[in-house]
Amino acid sequence: MMSPMAFDETGTATSAPAPTSTPVPGSAPAHDGAGARPRDGAAGTHAWTTRVLVVGIVLTALNLRPAITSFGALLEEVRNGLGMSGSVAGLLTSVPPLCFAVFGVMAPRLARRLGPGAVVCAGMVAITAGLVIRPYTGSTAGFLAASALALMGIAVSNVLMPVIVKRWFPDRVGSMTGLYSMALALGTSAAAAATVPLTDALGGHWQSGLALWAALSAAAVLPWIPFVRARGARSVQSTPAAGTDRGEPDGLRITRSRTAWALAVFFGLQATAAYITMGWMAQIFRDAGVSAGTAGVLLAVTMAMGVPLAFVIPRLATRLPHQGPIAVVLGICGLAGYAGLYWAPAAGAWAWALLLGIANCSFPLALTMVGMRARTSAGVAKLSAFAQSTGYLLSIPGPLLVGVLYQHTGGWGLPLALMAGLMVPQVAVGVLAGRDRTVEDEAAR
Repeated sequence: MMSPMAFDETGTATSAPAPTSTPVPGSAPAHDGAGARPRDGAAGTHAWTTRVLVVGIVLTALNLRPAITSFGALLEEVRNGLGMSGSVAGLLTSVPPLCFAVFGVMAPRLARRLGPGAVVCAGMVAITAGLVIRPYTGSTAGFLAASALALMGIAVSNVLMPVIVKRWFPDRVGSMTGLYSMALALGTSAAAAATVPLTDALGGHWQSGLALWAALSAAAVLPWIPFVRARGARSVQSTPAAGTDRGEPDGLRITRSRTAWALAVFFGLQATAAYITMGWMAQIFRDAGVSAGTAGVLLAVTMAMGVPLAFVIPRLATRLPHQGPIAVVLGICGLAGYAGLYWAPAAGAWAWALLLGIANCSFPLALTMVGMRARTSAGVAKLSAFAQSTGYLLSIPGPLLVGVLYQHTGGWGLPLALMAGLMVPQVAVGVLAGRDRTVEDEAAR
């Protein structure tokens, strides 16, 4: 596991130490459950709160992708059961980034009014409700609406988890973010690998295979219940740790920075590749003659590559003066994986799954560069919001276009050519975003 300092250099401003008002779990957070500074005699309460938060963070991270990858593992069964065309199935694979772009913007405002813990709790409830409802709606429109409900919960939780980590664990941002990233990758791969076997164990009904993941999200509701009423982290901006340090450039015009635009496009292209992979890779293997169970395991292997590399890539990136070479290596792995899927999808299935898993680790690289390309924490916050919201919007057409090409050509030649073609500009903007400069300096010029 990388050291907390290695990650802190990518995710927070390092020019000044954390203010004394910032909460430190294990000693005394700036606010306890009721929002007041705790007394010395409440050390046991602080330790209990810290443990509950850690459990909540891990369980939440585990639930941020199963709604997507479980659907990918059973895509063919869902299509047949609801009578979907390939284009409609492609639309469904485009819904996640759309929901992340639209609903994620609401998260900071909701957190200021209700508290991040309360919003995350509501997000877990929304995920549970969506996963329970969507398999039994009996129509494509109902399936889509229920999926959007679950994805709304994922979107707001995804945005607020880093806020909660920074708010309550300012001295352990690196280790807690590593734990959160590992749990996210684990939940992603577990849902991809286990959905088909669990569906078979439950009688072979795809409805049961999709709905069973609601049990995991329901469990994630419980750790956040104490924070719904306590609202100990009620305001995203209640402490300097939230990115409102005195003297930071609140008037930063992020759109004037070429690096910000390069990061936004890089984030969008890597998200496009990730959601195409989660939505369609299992189907590519199945069409090549691989069994449904093995195809799910191959998708799980691809997703599981994010577990170790989420630690390695940020640490390596912070030690390099230019992060472009990492983007180039990841892009080469992606191109090799797509070429393998075209020429020998079944014969080299495990190799292609590994290569695409490495390529999909452009996500932690993007997050690392967001932290390194801004000089202040306010700049990091603005750059992160701009890059992610713009990037998710850019990623929406990709999975849909893959579905349309697949339906109208009856094969994977053109869709794979599209995936490989998008990897080229991803490498190019990754090199541009990896240059050693800050958005503050560019915007000022």
